Amino acid sequence: MAYKVTSSERLRPSGAEYETKALLYLMNFRNDSNDIYFFVVDFFNDLTGMDRMGKKLWDMQSKGAKNSSPKAIGKELVTLFKNYRSEIEFGYYLLFLGGVSNTVRIDNSLDIFNISNVKTEAVKKIKEGLLEESQDKTYIEYESIKDEEIESFLNKVQFIVDDRKPSEYVKSILKIHPGIIPDESTLVAIFNEIRDKQSSKKNIGVVENIIIETSFEALDYYHHMTSNEIKILVLGRIINRNPFDKGVPFSFSDILHKAPPEKRKTILEDCQLALSRALFNKNRAEEFWMLFENVYSTIVSNPQDDINKIFLKLDASLIDQSDFDAVSLKYFISIVKDGIE
Repeated sequence: MAYKVTSSERLRPSGAEYETKALLYLMNFRNDSNDIYFFVVDFFNDLTGMDRMGKKLWDMQSKGAKNSSPKAIGKELVTLFKNYRSEIEFGYYLLFLGGVSNTVRIDNSLDIFNISNVKTEAVKKIKEGLLEESQDKTYIEYESIKDEEIESFLNKVQFIVDDRKPSEYVKSILKIHPGIIPDESTLVAIFNEIRDKQSSKKNIGVVENIIIETSFEALDYYHHMTSNEIKILVLGRIINRNPFDKGVPFSFSDILHKAPPEKRKTILEDCQLALSRALFNKNRAEEFWMLFENVYSTIVSNPQDDINKIFLKLDASLIDQSDFDAVSLKYFISIVKDGIE
């Protein structure tokens, strides 16, 4: 089994926003979002989601045009079709669209749909566009394409029509807790930072014509981001510091220095490990952001309180649902306190 990387892109500024929206859609808006850990940029396609082992793939092409015709949609499907024909198995084929013309959908209220919601005449035009674009691409053996193969492929494609602002995609990471939602300009700045990091992955080495045998070999070329990386970025923006910066948070110093000197390094490492578990535990994502909101609002309301007083004022039920123990929670409180003061 082999896969050859072809037609990797340079950044198209007009499409960069939609590639980031597509990433955050994969990360937060699907029923299977918790299964997606890696976001591989400009390797198999504009974007490909992967599970932690790099074996299950969500292949995605994005198009920012607001009024795509059926024929234009067909042309945009060509890379997904190439991957459908490849020897690597892709679990999902997704086309993320900025909008579609009124000639496409049977039910215009559906923003996520498959080919069954596409008008008969539009299906013909989609096939026409796909075939035309396939004929233009050297990486597809056009002469071997059969109509039943196109039918089978189109039955596997899911279409997603974007209807959200960039800020809404960032809010989805925070699980919509009003106490920690930054203002609109900060949300857009976070979105733009994710976009820039995503775009920068396109410049890490030349991958054109690379041949791989397995899907997870793509990770060797570091054209990817992770859901953890994005969560750190967002949390860091809110508290004005990287939560995993080296060193001891100032507000935690007095607590740490009460411990024997030989224990301090281990205590600090344990606290950082607990924070990592809490932030990256997908099964308790909601609980983490609820506790963070509680910590954040308590600090803002009681700026003169030390760490122990803030600890006592927190909602005990939220603490009990978290991955923190007493010491590591005080460490987390210290990080948030130092960041927002």
